[in-house]
Amino acid sequence: MENQEGLKILIRSYLNGTDLSPIDKAWELVVSVHADKKHFSGTPYLDHVLQVASTLASMHLDLDTIVSGLLHGVLKEGVTPTDLQKNFGDSVAIIVSGCTRITNVHYNSKLSHQADNVRKMLLAIATDVRVLLVKLADRLQDMCLLETVNHERQREIAYETRDLYAPLASRLGIDWMKRELEDLAFQYLHPVEYQYLVSRLDSSLEERQAYVDEVIKIFHEKLEASNVEPVRIIGRPKHLYSIYKKLVAQKIPLERVYDKVAFRIIVDTVRECYEALGVIHANWAPVPGRIKDFISAPKANNYQSMHTTVVGPREHFIEVQIRTEHMDRIAQEGVAAHWAYKEGQSVSDSDTRLFKDLKSLVKTLKDVEDPREFLESVHGELDTPEVYALTPEGEVKEFPKDASPIDFAYAIHTEVGDHCVGAKVNGKLVPLKYTIQNGDILEIITSSSQRPRRGWLELVKTSRARSRIRSWLRRADREKALRLGREICEKELKIHKTTLKKMVKSGQVKLLLKDLHCNSLEDMLAKVGSGVITIPHLVRILQPPEARQEEANQKNSTEDSVAARQVHLETARKKVKSGSAIRIDGVDDMLVKISRCCNPVPGDAIMGFITMGRGVSVHKVECVNLQATDPQRWIDVEWATSQEANHRVEIQVSAENRKGVFAAISSAISTDDADIVEISAHTTAADTADFHIAVEVEGLEHLQRLLQHLRQMEQVISARRV
Repeated sequence: MENQEGLKILIRSYLNGTDLSPIDKAWELVVSVHADKKHFSGTPYLDHVLQVASTLASMHLDLDTIVSGLLHGVLKEGVTPTDLQKNFGDSVAIIVSGCTRITNVHYNSKLSHQADNVRKMLLAIATDVRVLLVKLADRLQDMCLLETVNHERQREIAYETRDLYAPLASRLGIDWMKRELEDLAFQYLHPVEYQYLVSRLDSSLEERQAYVDEVIKIFHEKLEASNVEPVRIIGRPKHLYSIYKKLVAQKIPLERVYDKVAFRIIVDTVRECYEALGVIHANWAPVPGRIKDFISAPKANNYQSMHTTVVGPREHFIEVQIRTEHMDRIAQEGVAAHWAYKEGQSVSDSDTRLFKDLKSLVKTLKDVEDPREFLESVHGELDTPEVYALTPEGEVKEFPKDASPIDFAYAIHTEVGDHCVGAKVNGKLVPLKYTIQNGDILEIITSSSQRPRRGWLELVKTSRARSRIRSWLRRADREKALRLGREICEKELKIHKTTLKKMVKSGQVKLLLKDLHCNSLEDMLAKVGSGVITIPHLVRILQPPEARQEEANQKNSTEDSVAARQVHLETARKKVKSGSAIRIDGVDDMLVKISRCCNPVPGDAIMGFITMGRGVSVHKVECVNLQATDPQRWIDVEWATSQEANHRVEIQVSAENRKGVFAAISSAISTDDADIVEISAHTTAADTADFHIAVEVEGLEHLQRLLQHLRQMEQVISARRV
């Protein structure tokens, strides 16, 4: 195709009667700006834009999209969006501008730059999904000419195509393009494996074709005998990349991949789809777990079909897809099969759902600031779903394998996810760790008092849920850091006979922020609370220069340092609640951690240690690990009056090695309302049974009561806290 005339013939085949003068005008502009330009492959750039536009026309897209395909590179040659708007309308200007913004998404670039480019791309797609259609056609043409560039550049473009563009094509439901992009990328990413599969499949082509012909003939006979008249039956080889993925995932040789061919049965009506499935299952045993009904519950990209895998003729596993003619067109062409941008046509419900899904993807990712987390989230969102579940209203939700009800809750709405306490699956209550199965109907149970837990990150599989949980935890951690930082600062400022309020009023806080390299008061408080700014650092800044020198001199005296350490510890042991200490409730979180080396419980004398960047670590005052640290980083802490939380503590029990002793000790602990977290036991040479038990107790008094009761048991020799 040397000029636009062939393109116009292709367009007229489905847009008969449409004014095609914009094609001529666009071609005239393209020739004027690209006449001497070369594609990276060395071929004329005019050939490239014509191929892109022709691909879009072969997909039966609207005129604006095809014009945009011709013009997708003109903004880089000095043409402005205003020029495009004036000559071709708003839609063309938006599509071409969007394509230009996402031209350079390089997977070998620095992480933050790469994430920024992908973010721009997704925003452009959300503005008008036709941006992606033009970009996919552009990428397909680039991939077909990739052999002309150097090896390093081939791999860059192939990685990008496989990990970003092929999944996006799948998201739009354009199956043929997804397959082509994956196979072309496979060719450059794994050339040895690619050539091996090509040669092996080519060598067995005649045998495979004979088998396909045999199966199609049998299918026709069986279906017609049951009064199901198929429009056509197709047997096509699976694309190379899907076979390669199966070889890698299942770690099997090519000879054991039996379903190298997928059969498609096309019928007239939905009723015949189900009848055909019944005939197939009546004659060949279905493989459990491989039957999927996407007709009653379509995928988010509007895909509909019945899927089953059966042990077919000659005991070979074969995959069978059953659908109507309309479903088949949508399965192959996706969004392009029912395009809604043609003048005078309204957007269908299915299209609306697809566009909403794409915009939801962008909205989900817009608050993810960390580049690595952002790119991880993008790949997670674009992964091919394996599980399809429904809301009680029948709306289909798609998930990766092993997704949990928490994933489902966040797929509905962030608020539902944040307050999720449980779920009903098919009417029965299930825990949050339940694994969603295909066809499950889920109803999420919420509570206004529920909040996301850090442990949820171990249960969720979708990037959407993970990013929302992380976002909430970050906000919660910052609020805790601010609260803790404010308490620490007020305590230290009180020693220097001032307050934060006075410092803000006098303007002193500006000098403090400058010295501490903080952007704002909140920034400073959060850094103090999280331990990024240590108390000694804060104190040095607050002290006048002469006091800093005196402190330095004192620090050089080892004896003074040891004495100060002992005084501090004795004070902590004798301390009564004065209101000057940081009050904690014993809850283990990111900012106040109960130290595992000594496991203090309410009632123990405790001391806080400001860690570097991880908040306050709480120790018993006699803890050897605490005593080995810098006293200048100690901070007074005390137990809050509320002691509803349970606290982990470890005990050692030695008992006579007799039958039933394990059950007796477990029962005694349970009777005292303590929970066993971990337990290990072994027998000794003296024929005693030694138990190391981690229990949760309310406080020191509860622990002492438990130990006393254990010592009173006839078979127990000793019981002590570790």
